[in-house]
Amino acid sequence: MTEQLARPGVYVTEVDGFSSAVVAVPTGIPVFLGYTAKNSAKTAKAASATLPVRISSMVEYIDIFGAAPQIEYDYVSNSQATPPYQANKAAPAFGLYYGLELFFNNGGGICYVLSLGTYDDVISAGAFGKDVYTHALPVAAACTEADLLVMPDAVHLSFDDWVSVSQLTLQSCEQSQHIICVLDVHNGYLPADGTAQDPITGGNGSGGFYKIAGLGEEFNKYGVSYYPWLNTNIVSLSDVDYSWISAASLPLVVADLTTEAPALFPPSTSDALSPKLQSYLNIVNALTQAGDAVAVRQRHQSLMAVSPLYRSCMSNIATSVNLLPPATAMAGVYARTDHTFGVFQSPANTTIINAISPAVTISDQEQENLNMPLNGMAVNAIRTFPNYGLLVWGARTLAGNSDDWRYISVRRTMIMLEQSIKTALLSYVFQPNTNLTWVAATSTISNFLNTQWKDGALVGSKAADAFSVSIGLGSTMSSQDILDGVMNVTVKVALVHPAEFIVLTFQQQMQTS
Repeated sequence: MTEQLARPGVYVTEVDGFSSAVVAVPTGIPVFLGYTAKNSAKTAKAASATLPVRISSMVEYIDIFGAAPQIEYDYVSNSQATPPYQANKAAPAFGLYYGLELFFNNGGGICYVLSLGTYDDVISAGAFGKDVYTHALPVAAACTEADLLVMPDAVHLSFDDWVSVSQLTLQSCEQSQHIICVLDVHNGYLPADGTAQDPITGGNGSGGFYKIAGLGEEFNKYGVSYYPWLNTNIVSLSDVDYSWISAASLPLVVADLTTEAPALFPPSTSDALSPKLQSYLNIVNALTQAGDAVAVRQRHQSLMAVSPLYRSCMSNIATSVNLLPPATAMAGVYARTDHTFGVFQSPANTTIINAISPAVTISDQEQENLNMPLNGMAVNAIRTFPNYGLLVWGARTLAGNSDDWRYISVRRTMIMLEQSIKTALLSYVFQPNTNLTWVAATSTISNFLNTQWKDGALVGSKAADAFSVSIGLGSTMSSQDILDGVMNVTVKVALVHPAEFIVLTFQQQMQTS
């Protein structure tokens, strides 16, 4: 100061009156791994196909990664299967595009997309492979802004590959410590009935979702899963036509429609076809012929107006394409809940937009088996209730036996607190490891936690009951720690736990007047 006093006058010196602040990191931001129409750069921000691309709408997604896949389904006469039709390997079902629509429609905003490859890559290979996940998962987990990881196409892997990828995903999330994965159940549209096809237990325990168990609670606390899959209305029946039927099975459709035709247009005489029937058969036979979009639409509309069999076929296709795993929708529910209430609110007891019904109806007894299995890997149920409709009816992580990390809201709130404080403390790196620094850091963290307590993220009648921050020689550090340049900070917080079970007790009392 004395060097600056070179002339008479008034000098102003500003002294900071407040410590630096901790800013809460954003939550409800997923990174999606899946296949896209293209993964080449169309804008500057998509210049690298090896890094997740940040988007905030379907318009951005289509501009960068292309449009929806053209899925083809194998026609089956009088199909009673679930789903009614299976996707053909020549044009298999890809879940990322429709999953993103569920995400944005359910309240999702900013997200990241990491393309595993193009649709043509899978079609040329003849199957979905797990090797792309091995390379992509570390990249996705390193996306520091994201706190959710979703893989909508993983359910199309073979069962063993899906198990391997799921375990690798849990390991990646545990190593990153800032992201949790929402895992879809393989074949989650099938009932959990204890048979060999049971998607949860695999009947005898050798298959099903529980096969990914064994990593332990340290990994499972970073995982969440929901069952069953959802019947949605993402794709309208009006958007479906016979071009969604695979070329291999289209002749079967023509044969069944030809068999149905005489009942729709009875001939005027026993030995002659009516003009209407002949015209209709010409349309039916033209289904296997090439045609532009206008011709396809005209034939489709003609058949929809006349043939119950064709209408049933189109309905089955719409049902099949709209049968989607719930993880992408739940990522949107997480974002909606975070923005409306806060990350400390459980993403449960709320509906899923665009979901018509769960693919499997779950009873109270069946949910008990999902909530509290012996291995602790709780699977959250999606159920329908009279007068309420479809609701997310579970809020547990895969670490169901852990008192610390049993609930999703607890796990995600702790991640938010950890990452927020970690980021703020970067400003103290290389500062003198002295009492002044310790007091400043303590004040910074305490002010942040006090705000979180007031917002309802922490429980306690007063701030001292909700959290504590300790930094200092003799409490968190030894003299050797200080010589080694280590500043240890201990933060304890009392997190809010959801009221998962509400017990009502009624008792009669004697008349008093």
